[in-house]
Amino acid sequence: MNAFSALSDGTRREIVRLVAMEGGLGASEISQNFQMSSPAISQHLKVLREARILRMEKAAQRRIYTLDVAGMDEIETWILETRNLWKKRMDRLDAHLQRKKKERKDGKI
Repeated sequence: MNAFSALSDGTRREIVRLVAMEGGLGASEISQNFQMSSPAISQHLKVLREARILRMEKAAQRRIYTLDVAGMDEIETWILETRNLWKKRMDRLDAHLQRKKKERKDGKI
């Protein structure tokens, strides 16, 4: 599943924020923060694992969820590339507008 599709759900975004703030959390600890059934939270956790946003490690009977650094790095890379693309576009637009402003000032238009 696409990471952005997984993050389109508010509950999943809140789960990611919670795990990021608290570090490794068990499924029951995550569930306690939401007013929904444990199976519903488990489904959200599954989606986040499949999207490589969270990873799960078994520790005895517990399943501990942490951020998946590789998956988060992919998201961050995409965001930075997109941000840089738009910054370049805005810089070109600014340069164009500055040229037009100068042309008007110089009476060329």
